[in-house]
Amino acid sequence: MARTFWAGIVGRIPGDPGLGRQVLFALGVRLPERNREWVRHELTDVGWRGRLIGRHLIVTVPVCVVFALLPGALWIRIMVAAFFLVCTVGIVALYASDIRVSRLRRHGIEPPEDPDLGRPSH
Repeated sequence: MARTFWAGIVGRIPGDPGLGRQVLFALGVRLPERNREWVRHELTDVGWRGRLIGRHLIVTVPVCVVFALLPGALWIRIMVAAFFLVCTVGIVALYASDIRVSRLRRHGIEPPEDPDLGRPSH
């Protein structure tokens, strides 16, 4: 039911990988050639920064949970997890353009010109 509901709202992109490959992509794995159009969409279409940060959260939230479960005072465990999350999300947000260019090149896609930076992508 849920799959049908979302499929009606969000159209599938050619080469759309399954959930497992999307998690692997979030971890930095290079996807096969058949997923090239999906990778291009994920890293170049509107909202790519939000999707990049969302993929980063998929990786870091479990680490934050582990930090929160370590022994110690509750407030310290929560603050360590929050500090880790804020710092890593901030770093990904600051270097989003460079991360995007690296991933595009890893998949054999030429990065687009970036008019926001006033210079070509790295």
